[in-house]
Amino acid sequence: MKINIIPVMLILLVMAGCRNQGEEKKQVSGEQQTRLKVMPFNADSAFRYVSDQVAFGPRVVNSKAHDNCARYLSSKLSSWTKSFTVQEGTVAAYNGTPLRFKNLIASFGPSTGTRVLLCAHWDSRPYADYDPDQANWGKPIDGANDGASGVGVLMEIARQMSLAPPPVGVDIILFDAEDYGPPRNEDTGQDSQSFWGQGSQYWAKNPHTPGYNASFGILLDMVGARNATFCVETFSSQFAPGVISKVWNTGIQLGYNAYFIFENAGAINDDHIAINQIRKIPTIDLIHLDRSSSTGFYPYWHTLGDRLDKIDPVTLEVVGKTVMTVIYNP
Repeated sequence: MKINIIPVMLILLVMAGCRNQGEEKKQVSGEQQTRLKVMPFNADSAFRYVSDQVAFGPRVVNSKAHDNCARYLSSKLSSWTKSFTVQEGTVAAYNGTPLRFKNLIASFGPSTGTRVLLCAHWDSRPYADYDPDQANWGKPIDGANDGASGVGVLMEIARQMSLAPPPVGVDIILFDAEDYGPPRNEDTGQDSQSFWGQGSQYWAKNPHTPGYNASFGILLDMVGARNATFCVETFSSQFAPGVISKVWNTGIQLGYNAYFIFENAGAINDDHIAINQIRKIPTIDLIHLDRSSSTGFYPYWHTLGDRLDKIDPVTLEVVGKTVMTVIYNP
């Protein structure tokens, strides 16, 4: 996950003035709840996929751990669908380093006209530049939550879809080169925003299928921490307000109102920006935003503390079951 475009103090003021989640919960009736088709989602399986990624070490682009993890993810995804593609390319990092990236794309029901895009990033941050100890700022992070959690949820969704095909076509994209933006203490003298989410920018300009389109998209970022809160990200509400309503109301119908909160939490520079602006697919960022954190994000964001012990299978299930319910109830 990248930088928060709106200053943290402003985010807190905006959130304080927004309506509370109880107002939105009134929209949900018992009759609506009984109509939902709820599919299986194995939280322990999703946790294992997170654990397997973290076991490779920091998945920084160009590293051995990155290559090994790419092979692991590719092997799993290609075992669940015959329609699997690795999109490879090279982009330049903020410091000119060539980044050899791999976007991993798994499609379910590839011939189905109505499609939904699900995505996350699978690389991890090369710099722990928000660690409390400045001596750690140049060290790579495990990225258990920031990257691996969203991938773990999507891997379990992919496994479940291989067992019970969804009623719509689904494309799962694991974006690469997302978290190689400039460190906080380095002034590049350039538009630093463009150096984040480079895998998604590349795909948006060069989709795996010419002219690719989808009805909507859901990006998962930092979706595994204990007691996570998913507030509404500003760009998501601007580009895809209907998707926000559908996902949040589905989560609330499933009883997850403590997680899905109808409050605005500021604008985030993340992979959904390129998808919305370039591919014109209304896409939301389902991301853990924390009003009590000094950064506005998950407390261990871009620190060495973003480890597996911070991941809670319960949260993975909340997100996975909500997303699957959206997909299976078009």
